[in-house]
Amino acid sequence: MNAQVCMDRKWWKEAVVYQVYPRSFFDSNGDGIGDLKGITEKLDYIKSLGVDVVWLNPVYASPNDDNGYDISNYFEIMQEFGTMSDWEDLLAEMHRRGLRMIMDLVVNHTSDEHQWFVSSRASRESKYRDYYIWRDAEGGKRPNDWGSHFSGPAWTWDSQTEQYYLHLFTGKQPDLNWENEKVREDVFTMMRWWLDKGIDGFRMDTINMISKVPGFPSVSSVDDGKLHYAGRYFTNGPHIHDYLREMNEKVLSRYDIMSVGECPLVAPELAVEYTSPEAKQLNMLFQFEHMGVDHGIDNKWEGLELDLVKFKSIISKWQTGLHGRGWNSNYLMNHDQPRSVSRFGDDKEFRVESAKMLLTFLLTLEGTPYIYQGEEIGMINSGFTDISEYRDVEIINHNQEIKESGGDLEKALAAYARMGRDNSRTPMQWTAGKNAGFSTGRPWINLARSWKEINVEADLATPDSIIKYFKELVGVRKRNLCLVYGEYVHLLPDDSRLFIYRRLFEDESILVILNFSGEEVELYPGKGFDPDEPGRMKLGICNYPAPGTGSVKMIRPFEARIYWNQDK
Repeated sequence: MNAQVCMDRKWWKEAVVYQVYPRSFFDSNGDGIGDLKGITEKLDYIKSLGVDVVWLNPVYASPNDDNGYDISNYFEIMQEFGTMSDWEDLLAEMHRRGLRMIMDLVVNHTSDEHQWFVSSRASRESKYRDYYIWRDAEGGKRPNDWGSHFSGPAWTWDSQTEQYYLHLFTGKQPDLNWENEKVREDVFTMMRWWLDKGIDGFRMDTINMISKVPGFPSVSSVDDGKLHYAGRYFTNGPHIHDYLREMNEKVLSRYDIMSVGECPLVAPELAVEYTSPEAKQLNMLFQFEHMGVDHGIDNKWEGLELDLVKFKSIISKWQTGLHGRGWNSNYLMNHDQPRSVSRFGDDKEFRVESAKMLLTFLLTLEGTPYIYQGEEIGMINSGFTDISEYRDVEIINHNQEIKESGGDLEKALAAYARMGRDNSRTPMQWTAGKNAGFSTGRPWINLARSWKEINVEADLATPDSIIKYFKELVGVRKRNLCLVYGEYVHLLPDDSRLFIYRRLFEDESILVILNFSGEEVELYPGKGFDPDEPGRMKLGICNYPAPGTGSVKMIRPFEARIYWNQDK
């Protein structure tokens, strides 16, 4: 373990983050929509988990085309969520409990109802015209062949000023022009405004998309009339590091905060350029490589079975690639991903065991762990069976596209049930009572089918509670700097069922054994691993009743064990 790495202790490295999706967390007024007062009511619960930071998804004023990621006013609170006074009370109550708050920063784009864009599209002479990206038609056609993330073209024609504007997401989310210095200054002013109100940092939405390749070239060299994914032209663009260094210099470095960037299409070497202390840009980032492990080629709807060997290779590459150079963010789900137990575990026979195993995985890697609401009780996918149950603009647009092309709608529905974003956006399941204790009114989206069996109240009442196990895990991590800063060593990399690794720190060694299968697996000798070793170490935590029955060498379905070589 590098001594310099050991000494570079930061609160955001040692923190555990709990993500709250406000619309679905807890409704205080019975309108079916989660709100700020609802979060405040549940702060004692959040604090009881042992977490340190709450990441709040967007609560800014928004027409909700993309559930708050289309912001119409950065300085106001969405009416459905409450008032600025409610938000200030929430922040004060978090800080009173020793919790920190990080807010979503959405500045690749705004809503088309933001006053900047309203003015920008009103006239080519508007002082806000260059706040957005406008281009003439090319031979009567769109400027290029880029497709948006949510189906359809990335360019929309504006008949009033007779130009196209760029939107990488929906047509109501026009991209800001970061080449305009005034845009950057207005964004930085807004960031300082929130930081001066006392927040503890930002999670930056699609932040590595703010710099585009000049000229906006088409993806295909042939005009084939098709839309193409143009990620290489709008991610990690030519000025991205300049913009982030400027942001760091003028804003981030002036506060004791954490910053995490959502950065698709990033490899470890590039991640170091974003997150190393010398880079003076971000503290950490979310990478997506492991999130694509079960996707078809460039198509998440064509789901594949989990290839654990490939998954382990990706995780190991990031663990070793950033060690001592940058910093990882560890997550298995969020508001844009399906439920982790349904995806990486077993949401039926071994739901409890696999939920605990996946939490063990997140809390024993180097990097800041992120837990999404409901993950601590093993919530599973929604179980929706009809397109009318979905609210996500991505799913609705994709389904319309399938319908218009004569595609297989049943196959599409099966894909949404497996990989759709609404799987994570169903209401938090608090009790087996009306509406899962989420609201006295009809929820804005249907409850997941499992709410009567899987809820906070039911989990806490069981002897093998996932919540209790999670609290124990958090305590283990906080007592062991080895789990935060220790070197990662991957063992048995070719095993298709077991994920085994060491964490090394000074004279301490921690061994983590995880079974990602529903089968019992016997430990066997491999490079750097002696199957007798666990018997010589101290078992610190196990997701089954320990010591259990049978041989130490037999790893039960979805079992997780943590061993160490020192008394703790």
